[in-house]
Amino acid sequence: MQAHKKKFGNRKAEEIKSDLEQARKNCSAVVFTGGEPTIHPDIIELVQHAKNLGFNEIQIQTNARRMCYLDFCRQLIDAGASEFSPALHGHVSELHDFLTRAPGSFDQTIKAIKNLRELGQRVITNTVIVKPNYRYAEQTARLLVSLGVDQYQLAFVHPIGNAHKYYDSIVPCVSLAAPFIHRGLQVGIDAGLPVMAEAMPYCQMYGYERYVSERVIPPTEIRDIDYDPDFEKTRKTQGKVKFGQCKECRYDSICEGPWKEYPEKKGYDEFVPVRER
Repeated sequence: MQAHKKKFGNRKAEEIKSDLEQARKNCSAVVFTGGEPTIHPDIIELVQHAKNLGFNEIQIQTNARRMCYLDFCRQLIDAGASEFSPALHGHVSELHDFLTRAPGSFDQTIKAIKNLRELGQRVITNTVIVKPNYRYAEQTARLLVSLGVDQYQLAFVHPIGNAHKYYDSIVPCVSLAAPFIHRGLQVGIDAGLPVMAEAMPYCQMYGYERYVSERVIPPTEIRDIDYDPDFEKTRKTQGKVKFGQCKECRYDSICEGPWKEYPEKKGYDEFVPVRER
């Protein structure tokens, strides 16, 4: 349930409650996302409403900055939140804070992860892979393992919004980033953690094909300003793109290709079909 504060302001609690009630007819799990859901003034009430409706998994997708306060973590947990997905975009404050454009956010997010682990909560993190941080995927992964997270994902940047505006300084070549993403995944694999890479075509995941996140993303509906009853279909048909050479690839039937905005700038020569090995 999203609250697009920048464009529309926070959605009213009653609207979101109605969305939750409609979603419960088809869904057993819910993700509160945004924008930043934790700054919605009614977030505790909304999580409680989701719990009362019987959602068996309630995830908070967040920058986690507000969760540096232990009492706020407890309030969310008491209301019914059962899983937390903080975003950590670097292994040091200089990198993370540069990317978030929020001085001190690295320390807040690290503290939040420690708070949640102290409270026995399931923590699955997301790191958006961009030009300034892709070389440090391994170091970021080592930090996440040391913090005791339950799972982490490395997600190749979707070039929309500010990422599209500052494309040349934000979006790396996927083929250059791929080996570093593999090393980042390997850290978690060696530690026995579930790990994933999102928006990485199979031709860029040699030896790590089983860690492509799109393999396991469940059917999803999105309820926001607009309603999308089948996000998987939308993602495949409108969000991602395939090329002529993809038909020659052994993974063509399951690969979604890169985000469609990527080849508009970078072309598609990097995407070389994988043939029988």
